[in-house]
Amino acid sequence: MKTQIRQHLNALQIAMRLHHQWEEVVPSAEALASTDPFCVNTLSATQWLQWIFIPRMNALLDANAELPRNFAITPYLEEALKDESYLMALHQPLSKLEKLLKG
Repeated sequence: MKTQIRQHLNALQIAMRLHHQWEEVVPSAEALASTDPFCVNTLSATQWLQWIFIPRMNALLDANAELPRNFAITPYLEEALKDESYLMALHQPLSKLEKLLKG
């Protein structure tokens, strides 16, 4: 399962890069420290994926730590990115990841 999770995280990163949503400049420490869900008050949805979600998931995998279960990121992305042409490219690996981590 660990290999599949990494594959989905890598697919998400590739999709973000292909659609020019991967940034080179790290947001400020203050923006990354937001306590709002998905850092909605300081980061865009794609910034949250790049700078919070993907690194935290990889850190959990690297540490052999318990992974989150039954989470739902896709509804947030569907709303936050509803007008973006690349939404489905990001949706696919995330929904596969959510299904893999159910229960």
